[in-house]
Amino acid sequence: MSSPKNAVITGSTSGIGLGIATAFTAEGWNVMLNGFGDAGEIEKTRAGLEEKHGVRVLYNGADMTKPEEIKSLIAETESAFGSVDVLVNNAGIQHVSPVEDFPEAKWDAIIAINLSSAFHTTKAVFAGMKKRGHGRIINVASAHGLVASPFKSAYVAAKHGIVGFTKTIALEGAEHGVTCNAICPGYVKTPLVEAQIPDTAKARGMSEEEVVQKVILEAQPTKKFVTVEQVGALAVFLASENAASITGAAYQIDGGWVAK
Repeated sequence: MSSPKNAVITGSTSGIGLGIATAFTAEGWNVMLNGFGDAGEIEKTRAGLEEKHGVRVLYNGADMTKPEEIKSLIAETESAFGSVDVLVNNAGIQHVSPVEDFPEAKWDAIIAINLSSAFHTTKAVFAGMKKRGHGRIINVASAHGLVASPFKSAYVAAKHGIVGFTKTIALEGAEHGVTCNAICPGYVKTPLVEAQIPDTAKARGMSEEEVVQKVILEAQPTKKFVTVEQVGALAVFLASENAASITGAAYQIDGGWVAK
């Protein structure tokens, strides 16, 4: 793809999203970061990526539960960079609880951030991508977009929804040079996964070490965490011209989890 190369990556101030942002900037892409966290740390990350790779890196703290803020995120990116060539929908939260105890507010927040935000961002960029005859939408789903685990009703519902949404957008963009694919990681050692460990231990009546060995890594035949660098490399490939004929796919990067 010729210049410019501009990407929006939601939930990119830490974890998988930051790994994807790092991979894109290393390939010469301008990136709009988004997410929560300490303002000083976010600025340090932003400036560091910009300086290291010689690209433009901006930050917008749009709340992914608020459609108007999402529209402003896309509008700011288009104003600053000229276009959104790649959209990576990565923002996500998690809560682990038996369904009978699952807080309604947590359900609503997970569906809003993990699923509905992808609709709002995609709606905001889609017309421009179609008009230019080129675009890449990459949705970070999960192995839980393909299979289920207990005590994660909202997360599994949202991630299954993302996979279905991916297929629909792929069909709508197919004749316009716009692809849409999902990445389905297994367990990646990120702050989100680390935060699940004590909740899962409580839900299952296990120690935290038992959760890591008998629940998390037990799911992955490789017995290894997926790395953020591996997910980032896959996202960069899906944004490339070599992936122009790949659309509507859900790519497993899960150490063999879903193969079982």
